[in-house]
Amino acid sequence: MTIQFTSWLTELNTILNKEQISTSDSVREQHAKGESYDGAIMPDVVLYPETTRQVSAIMQLASKHHIPVTPVAANSSLEGHTVPVRGGISLDLTRMNRIVSFSAEDLLIVVQPGVTYPQINEYVKRSGLFFPVDPGAHASLGGMISTNASGTAAVRYGVTGDYVLALEVVMPDGQIIRTGSKARKSSSGYNLKRLFCGAEGTLGVITEATIRLTGLPEAASAARVPFVNTQVATEFVTSLIQAGVPVARCELIDAQSVRAVNAHQGTQYPEEVTVFLEFHGNPAGVEADALFAQQLAEDAGALAFEASSDPQARAQLWEARHALYYAEVAANPGMHSVVTDVAVPISQLPVIVQSALQKYEDAGYNAYLVGHVGDGNFHLTIFYDPADTGARDAIEAIAHDMVRQALQVGGTSTGEHGVGLRKLKYMQEEHGASLELMRVIKDAFDPSGIMNPGKKLPA
Repeated sequence: MTIQFTSWLTELNTILNKEQISTSDSVREQHAKGESYDGAIMPDVVLYPETTRQVSAIMQLASKHHIPVTPVAANSSLEGHTVPVRGGISLDLTRMNRIVSFSAEDLLIVVQPGVTYPQINEYVKRSGLFFPVDPGAHASLGGMISTNASGTAAVRYGVTGDYVLALEVVMPDGQIIRTGSKARKSSSGYNLKRLFCGAEGTLGVITEATIRLTGLPEAASAARVPFVNTQVATEFVTSLIQAGVPVARCELIDAQSVRAVNAHQGTQYPEEVTVFLEFHGNPAGVEADALFAQQLAEDAGALAFEASSDPQARAQLWEARHALYYAEVAANPGMHSVVTDVAVPISQLPVIVQSALQKYEDAGYNAYLVGHVGDGNFHLTIFYDPADTGARDAIEAIAHDMVRQALQVGGTSTGEHGVGLRKLKYMQEEHGASLELMRVIKDAFDPSGIMNPGKKLPA
């Protein structure tokens, strides 16, 4: 253990019950890293608070003894956000999973941070409302807010931060604050809630969120559009967005990813580079949008355009998409992986995607491609043999070139995965002088530097 915490263990026992405190190796190992990050570091202790008051008391204790605190819930992050790099406390918020209130009339719901977005949609489905941000993994709302998660429907509906009306946050010294309100808009004060959206747990612990909901579409239609290669497929997506077609989802998956999904899910999609589309609206509008998209696809050289408004077919398609990462892992048993993402202006998407894929192919690695390409964001998953000592460095070097190329065309080093640990080295280049202002904010909120240290901003 990195911290001799016996001196404050007695104090901890006055805050939580014994079953809310774990120092076992197995539990600490579970909290040593998220997904797709090899640099595991075990915390000294894992705590399971169940109320905001308990979180406040924990943070007061941590502040008093200068103990690092790393918030975590579903732990599905890909860039090392939940790695407790300085040991200390792993603050597991999964037991704070209560839906506090729901107002269909106001189109809002109040939840604790351990609630997942599928739980919200299951809870509100009879009201004709839904929470449209869909990152794929069954992520918790606290984590989604902390990374400002987006996902498959971002091209139409936006990102998590667009739906946060108010937050309850426990500050590093234990103070409980509320920022925002249930009103849809406000010009009052500084917009502090936006600071916590994407802060990756470095400014405070989110203990409650008021979330705006939106109406379920009257009609929806999905389409599968295969192409001969990724270059043509990304050019089609670019033309689709530039034409103003209001797609609700626009996902690009390469042939080997489709193959992995078929093997894992028992589906029988043709194993081709494929763009999956979804349209939302009224029946006439959805039909018109799909017809226009089909014309653009045919002009771009699509091999087919298969559309369906059948709910079961659409559900199966997106279930397969959400299982993609796990399908790829199953297709590469015993292998380790690197997952990375960038986002670029959509006009630059074809060049950046093709360049990255070509570099990995030349280096002898298969890069699985999936992209929320409607908003210029794409992901690569590259598997390698852990016995190959040089493989990870070679993969990271190509990923580095991809990020630099994205920055040079006005893009960003991470479209939705967040900074975590892996993208720290790009913050100075991407943000320049404004990085110093970010450090001022961090120091003002967390002067002792105990909140998820080592993340978001480089030292």
